[in-house]
Amino acid sequence: MNSQMVLTMGQEALWLLLLVSSPVLAVVLVVGLVVSIFQAITQIHEATLSFVPKLIAAMLTFAIAGPWMLTTLVDYIRRTIESIPTLVL
Repeated sequence: MNSQMVLTMGQEALWLLLLVSSPVLAVVLVVGLVVSIFQAITQIHEATLSFVPKLIAAMLTFAIAGPWMLTTLVDYIRRTIESIPTLVL
């Protein structure tokens, strides 16, 4: 196992992390922006008003995209474990 293989595996892992986390982050970002605009318009600055919608949006996103996220991570882990014999040489 040389340094190029380690860097490639690390790069692939970081790319997968970005790919899997992006749906939740994007939805929470949009919901947070909408709630912030609503709070600025109505001048209601309640802490739970910004937290609860983000939490609900994140849970819904996990419910919808969760199977895809899990499948993607399991495929990556399976490929990594199956490549161990070739990396040990």
